[in-house]
Amino acid sequence: MAAGREKKRDPKVSLALLWNEQDQPRRGPKPSLTAGRIVAGAIEVADAEGLDAVSMQRVAAELGVTTMALYRYFPGKAELVDLMVDSALGVPSEAVAASAGWRPGLTEWARQCWALYRRHPWILTATAMRRQLMGPNQLAWLDAALAVLAPTGLSAAQQHDTVLLVIGHIRNLAQQLVDRDEEGEQEWNRLAADTLDRHAHRYPALAAAIAAGAFAPRVEDPLDFGLNRILDGTALLVDRA
Repeated sequence: MAAGREKKRDPKVSLALLWNEQDQPRRGPKPSLTAGRIVAGAIEVADAEGLDAVSMQRVAAELGVTTMALYRYFPGKAELVDLMVDSALGVPSEAVAASAGWRPGLTEWARQCWALYRRHPWILTATAMRRQLMGPNQLAWLDAALAVLAPTGLSAAQQHDTVLLVIGHIRNLAQQLVDRDEEGEQEWNRLAADTLDRHAHRYPALAAAIAAGAFAPRVEDPLDFGLNRILDGTALLVDRA
């Protein structure tokens, strides 16, 4: 099956694969592959070269098998990507549940998520622009965050919204890393600095902020500031609850 002629993604097929509920083949020779081995090979390609580099042909070549051998397990790339995401995420460590209090627990949860997005930046693309089918590992992450927030007295909707705020902050930072072009950024900074220097009198607040180091490189983890502000706001809600 050619790459450009793969079947339209079927959510039912993806769910069956994610939850290991697909029918097993009863005839034919014993498979030399496993779905897990294929997923692991695809993740290696995505980690090294990005999600666009992942194709059934490329993964088959990495595994030393024919492309048709992969179609025995996956109808196409879309279903493979669904399993790649769930496999790469794994499950949160016990440090989340073992944290003393909701704030340390959610902080630990966020740090583990942030580490995953840095380790597998392609996850950002894989989970964007379409309704994401959630496998057992993804649900484990959501369950862990809600378990941390359950004793706070927040409503179920507030707990969910808090988790969405945190993961939204993480995804925003991950997108900045994906988009970053260090060479282009240096050139942009040079041009912007020259322009602002010539027009500083028109933007006094901005000029003062730049002079005070507002845009200087920072050594602290970029996750910290936004995460702590989200948690500060959540703490106010918890106190009211």
